[in-house]
Amino acid sequence: MGKSVIISVATEDDAEQILKLQYLGYQSEAELYGDWGIEPLTQTLESLRAELAERYVLVARLGDEVVGTVRGRVDENGVARVARLVVHPRMQRHGLGGRLLDAVERQLLEGHPVRSFVLFTGHRSLGNLRLYARHGYRQREVTEVSRRLSMVALEKPAHPEFAATA
Repeated sequence: MGKSVIISVATEDDAEQILKLQYLGYQSEAELYGDWGIEPLTQTLESLRAELAERYVLVARLGDEVVGTVRGRVDENGVARVARLVVHPRMQRHGLGGRLLDAVERQLLEGHPVRSFVLFTGHRSLGNLRLYARHGYRQREVTEVSRRLSMVALEKPAHPEFAATA
């Protein structure tokens, strides 16, 4: 199923579909942590449009429907920050999350000197943690946000062949 999906750069016209998908996709995270006020569920269309203008945002389309999305940016230190990877629940477990992750990494590497990739997920989000581990991310630190939530920071070198010799 995942191979019929096309991944491309998001446009402002995609903003509403991205926001709806984000809301749908983060329901399970909100339930997992008992927190319905998480930022992906409260983000406004206006702030999403601002992100589209200042970050790399990719979408996965099945026909005209946006069924996946991911965002990224590179900071002044060459750290590529990956965020908001979300796949429509009916499209999960078909490799689309991994394809989106690979695509945003390639996109970020194209125009910037990237030293490493960093992303965050909740400590109970075991599917996310497994996906990121399969793609070379390793736990860097865990920060307790509340009694219910600890954020796990994961990192991987941008050029693993060089990191192995360092």
